[in-house]
Amino acid sequence: MNNKHRKTLNKIFSNPVSSSILWTDIEKLFIALNCRIEEGRGSRVRIIKDDIFAVFHRPHPEKETNKGAVVSVRDYLTKIGVLP
Repeated sequence: MNNKHRKTLNKIFSNPVSSSILWTDIEKLFIALNCRIEEGRGSRVRIIKDDIFAVFHRPHPEKETNKGAVVSVRDYLTKIGVLP
């Protein structure tokens, strides 16, 4: 995980919850953590790590992830044992 990934991870776990995190940065973090990304229908994307999965919706037309999705990403990262 490089410095940019660490910054994204810190933003995800910051309080109050940030609504200015780019979804592409979150996906790059998942890739750096060796998660598998599977495309779903529409804007759905499934993230899989060690048989633990979560389904997220890519934001559109915005590029930023909303606060509710950031909290869900935070919960998923906690489940797979990734903390800042």
